[in-house]
Amino acid sequence: MPAHPALPVTRGLLIGLDVLVAALLTTAVLQPDESVAPWVALVAGTAFALLYAWGRLTVRVDREPLTSPRGAWWPAGGWVAGLLLLWAALLASSTAALWIAFPLMLLEMHVLGPHRGVVAVVVTTLLAVGAGVVERSGADGSIGYVLGPVVGACVAVAVMLGLEALARESEQRRRTVDELTTVSEHLAAAERDAAVAGERERLAREIHDTLAQGLSAIELLLRSADLSIGTDDEQAHRFVDQARRTARENLGEARRFVHALAPADLDGATLVAALRRVADRAQDTADGLQVRVEVSGDGRRLPVALEAALVRVAQSALANVVQHSAATHAAVTLTFEDDEVVLDVVDDGCGFVPGPQPDQAGGFGLAAMGSRIREIGGTLAVESAPGEGTAVAVRLPVPSPAQPLGDELQETP
Repeated sequence: MPAHPALPVTRGLLIGLDVLVAALLTTAVLQPDESVAPWVALVAGTAFALLYAWGRLTVRVDREPLTSPRGAWWPAGGWVAGLLLLWAALLASSTAALWIAFPLMLLEMHVLGPHRGVVAVVVTTLLAVGAGVVERSGADGSIGYVLGPVVGACVAVAVMLGLEALARESEQRRRTVDELTTVSEHLAAAERDAAVAGERERLAREIHDTLAQGLSAIELLLRSADLSIGTDDEQAHRFVDQARRTARENLGEARRFVHALAPADLDGATLVAALRRVADRAQDTADGLQVRVEVSGDGRRLPVALEAALVRVAQSALANVVQHSAATHAAVTLTFEDDEVVLDVVDDGCGFVPGPQPDQAGGFGLAAMGSRIREIGGTLAVESAPGEGTAVAVRLPVPSPAQPLGDELQETP
């Protein structure tokens, strides 16, 4: 725990207290009682000054936390007790030493704390009152010599307790600020971690839906070209051309997802046209696969985020069809309803047993599709069984009706 929160103020008060003690002690030494030899006051005052200086260098309450215990018998208790004894000796040789009682009370409260400090103040008050009684014995009946030390004691206790309360409140506020700062730092770190994780997941999805699938398609095309070399060179050239075209498209996709842009298939095209492009690429990649795109309902434009998600899901689903299903037919159906849009991708391939495990090849496809759709408030369902094909259904809520697309949307191949 840090030191006293009001350290500069405390240091200033202590310096003022030192100056006051020095001035009053000098006055007491220079004005000894006539009935006492001057050297007695000088010796008592010098001893008091040396002990005071030693304690101020040794007992540094201002450098300790407010919650630390005070009033230990050594060195704080021994120091205060020694000062009281030397002050009593000085009182016996100089009545002017009575004025030292007030700064001594402040010092006692500061060093010993609100409990033992009050006891020391009471003792100091009794000594001061006793010295006054002895000094004024046989004189007038004024009670000022009693009220003075008592009032001084009350003021000293009240002032020190007030300063203690202010210091504790300041410390509590500082702790609160520190806690809020720590919480803010933790929240900022958590937000940074969440942002990093979200960006990693986005990049993983985009890489899977674009680069990974494109590279897989290129690998299939080049394999087909290799098999055609020597038997059908024209077909081999066509496969190579398709592989080059796919590589160029993937390069464009890579640049786009780095900048979080929409899929290239949506550039200057409707959602249905983009789905047809995706279907055509899948059909060109796999020999013997026929993919058709169907639309039902009142077609309308959707927010870019929804259209991009539907295109990416179609890409991923058809990539799974090409790579894993050995299907001959696949259908992509886009259905517009009043408050949602539904995308179905169905194939007649070999199927699989749905479950929490990743794709058959250890891929990221279904998990990426599900994560992408959940982010925009939709749902994804997969139905499949060995030998019965696979159906992927996506439902996305549409925030508000949008403008119709026109006759082109209703066309089917």
